[in-house]
Amino acid sequence: MSRRISAAMPLVGLLLAVLSAERAAAFYLPGVNPQSFWEGHPVKMKVNKMTSQKTLLPVDYYRLPFCQPEGGPKMDNENLGEFLVGDRIESSPYRLRMKQDMYCEQVCITNLGRGEQKGVSPNKVVRAIRKNYHNNWIVDNLSAASKVEDDTTITTRYWQGFPVGFVASDTQKAYVHNHVNLEIMYHPVETETDKYRVVRFTVEPFSIKHEFEPSEDDDDSVEGDEDGDGSEAVEKPFKVADIINPIPSCNGRNSVHTNYDMVYARGREPQLASGKVLFTYDVIWTENMDLHWASRWDIYLSMDDAIPAKVHWLSIANSLVIVFVLSAMIAAILVRNLRRDYARYNKLATDEEKAEDLEEFGWKLVHADVFRPPSFSPMLLAVCCGTGAQLLCMAVF
Repeated sequence: MSRRISAAMPLVGLLLAVLSAERAAAFYLPGVNPQSFWEGHPVKMKVNKMTSQKTLLPVDYYRLPFCQPEGGPKMDNENLGEFLVGDRIESSPYRLRMKQDMYCEQVCITNLGRGEQKGVSPNKVVRAIRKNYHNNWIVDNLSAASKVEDDTTITTRYWQGFPVGFVASDTQKAYVHNHVNLEIMYHPVETETDKYRVVRFTVEPFSIKHEFEPSEDDDDSVEGDEDGDGSEAVEKPFKVADIINPIPSCNGRNSVHTNYDMVYARGREPQLASGKVLFTYDVIWTENMDLHWASRWDIYLSMDDAIPAKVHWLSIANSLVIVFVLSAMIAAILVRNLRRDYARYNKLATDEEKAEDLEEFGWKLVHADVFRPPSFSPMLLAVCCGTGAQLLCMAVF
């Protein structure tokens, strides 16, 4: 009977291989398979946990009083790996459509809390700004790069997201970034007509003090084709307030995107991280014929050569030193215990010890169990361990 089972094992293995090959054609791994969009198709923007280099303690995005999507935020992890590494990806209220630029689109009005005063604990947003927390936003599984602009230079960083706000060097007060330019590059799909793929996602944050009055006109319905395909749909601007002192991109008459000169023009001030604040954003779509979907992560992996190579070598050397030190400590403990056991076994036994039949102790107590084969189906145990049964337990528990 055992010979028949052993002879049938190769056939069973071959059958399983064929079945897995048939199912491989329909397998989809989120973030690996490209996603194509047609013009006007909704593109989801998601938010991840906030991170800081000062505290190294991640904070959930909606623990701060930021704008929330209709119906509340919902978890939007696409695979088990994102959850296991600690990502907390959730939905956002920012609405994007492929190849449709937006100009000073309003999100919501939210109260950030009390202002900064001596002897009074600051609000959550101020504390996050002073601890140098950064937002991490995602579009089509692509993390947001951060663009920082001043009078002379424009700097783009491809790691750590973009800061929640900044602390002014003159007043030492915290200001919040309540406006962002979402710059998205796309590449036309070569094998499909009128389809596009996202290849770059950059966020340029600004702090703009909007003087506004709440508006009851919040109609965000979609005009256009009623067939439901969405290809000819035109989304009305979402309006929650009437801005009294709009910058040129927010007056509703000029199709111009927010830029550095508008924000820092004479008479303009940044927005303090307190009180009621209006959040707005621009969406800028740019076609990039040179950057393909397959190579869109290259600049993130190299961090645009912003960190010198010696930093990586320093990290590797640090890890090796720690491994060697721990290994030496474990080896010293084992050698010490084994020497003590050998010395006890090799010494001459007294008459009393011979009469009591000296019992085994130390490492000899487990040597019989370690080398003892399992009593039931040893082959089954080896197969389960070899095929990664522990991964199944991790996924369940």
